[in-house]
Amino acid sequence: MKSKYRLTAMIVVVVVGAVALIQSMKPEPKKRGAPPTPAINVQAQTIRTDSFTFTLSSFGVVKPRTQSLLQSQVSGEVVWLSSQFREGGFFSRGDVLVRLDDRDYRAKVQTAKANVLSAEQTLVEEKARGEQALQDWARLGQANKAPSDLVLRKPQLAAAEAKLMSAQAELASAELALSRTIIKAPFDGRVLSKKVDLGQLAGNNTQLAEIYATDYVEVRLPLKQKDLPFVTLPEQYREGATKATEPVVYLESTLYGKPEQWQGRIVRTESAIDSNAQQLYVIAQIDDPFSQQHQNKLPLKIGQYVTAKITGNTLAAQIRIANKALYQNSYVFVVKEGTLQRRDLTLAWQNDTHSVVAKGLENDDVLIVSPLGQVVSGTKVNVVELDGQAVEVKSKRRERQDDGNIKSRSQTTQGGQS
Repeated sequence: MKSKYRLTAMIVVVVVGAVALIQSMKPEPKKRGAPPTPAINVQAQTIRTDSFTFTLSSFGVVKPRTQSLLQSQVSGEVVWLSSQFREGGFFSRGDVLVRLDDRDYRAKVQTAKANVLSAEQTLVEEKARGEQALQDWARLGQANKAPSDLVLRKPQLAAAEAKLMSAQAELASAELALSRTIIKAPFDGRVLSKKVDLGQLAGNNTQLAEIYATDYVEVRLPLKQKDLPFVTLPEQYREGATKATEPVVYLESTLYGKPEQWQGRIVRTESAIDSNAQQLYVIAQIDDPFSQQHQNKLPLKIGQYVTAKITGNTLAAQIRIANKALYQNSYVFVVKEGTLQRRDLTLAWQNDTHSVVAKGLENDDVLIVSPLGQVVSGTKVNVVELDGQAVEVKSKRRERQDDGNIKSRSQTTQGGQS
């Protein structure tokens, strides 16, 4: 019985020992850290300061330099019209555009000429009578006594001279009225609208046509206050001194379906700021817009809407970035030691496509230009394109394969040495 208990005890001891031996030989599990966060592939641009010419955007409507109503100054029937007296017709200064019936005015001129001849005859007669009166006075022995003006017929002579002057004035008036039956162009221009036709009776101050000058056209362009420091505008002062700078402006229109561009210049600024929009208006001028030098493009039209690009000042050492790199117009992301960092910016100027940075970026900073989602500073990034050039980036899988190949080659080498 005792031997039975001893056997059982020995079996228990052996089993416990075997379990303890197995537990002591169990390999310890390797501790692993948190899985690595995948890096974001981004496109980037190296910041470089450079000189930059500011281009200011605006818009306006084409207007003529001079636009006026052509009116008749006398009455009469329209008996002749120029072939260019039509909407869109061109004319030069001094060209005859309209003729009125002048027969009545020619008759008045002839009557006035007859009156002048009659007055001249009366004046000659009065001069002769005065001379005869002076001779008669001397013959009567009154030479030692001065004759009166009435004796010498001076009042009658003055009346004859006045009558002649009046007749000459009537002749000049009749000739002027006759000349006004021929309506001539006051400047080089074009007909905007025609208001009379052949056979129509035109009265005094009747509107014949609306015309405008063609030597140049103007466009009134508003400029925002934030753009004014970046352009030098022509100004005029009371003493007559002016700033001679006339910035170049490019006007563009898509009226005919395709972009057409004209080059002009800013010739003056207005004297007041628009109180509603708080904008300054400048005047752009396009010289000779209807000449053959523009025959490769469709001509400008009065009232045509155009957009404008005004060439501003050129400043050195400017940092310019694309607006697509901006977030909320206030910050960007840069790459620093393989991680993403946020930079708050102060902008000096901005247009539809680019911004000029006053503060927040420096030379050689690597700016992220590709769009990002919800990211935070410190996120790892891989730059796959820098300054428009592709950058080779190894993937994590490729790195693990390379590490495995290196370990395999190392173990093989060690086995061969042993």
